[in-house]
Amino acid sequence: MDLIQSSKDIMYIVIALGIFLLSAFFAWLLYYMIMIIRQVYVMTKEMRARINKVDETFRAFKEKFDHGASYLLLISEGIKKLVEVAGEYNGKKKTGKKK
Repeated sequence: MDLIQSSKDIMYIVIALGIFLLSAFFAWLLYYMIMIIRQVYVMTKEMRARINKVDETFRAFKEKFDHGASYLLLISEGIKKLVEVAGEYNGKKKTGKKK
């Protein structure tokens, strides 16, 4: 039982080997394409997480600034009142009047 009996058998062996090598190449190509897509997915996921952290930081800074601005009004009113009281105290001290 000979494996090769004619040139047609050699052609079939070469065609089978070519199809096998072509299939192996496409499997290798598909593997690397999938790995590239996976790396892009991981990078996108990490960038999304970083952008969310930056957004949260800016949001926290904005909230602190807004809260600070609301307290700034109260502080300015308090300082104004202290200046008025200090002015009245200095005015009484200079005139020597006591109530």
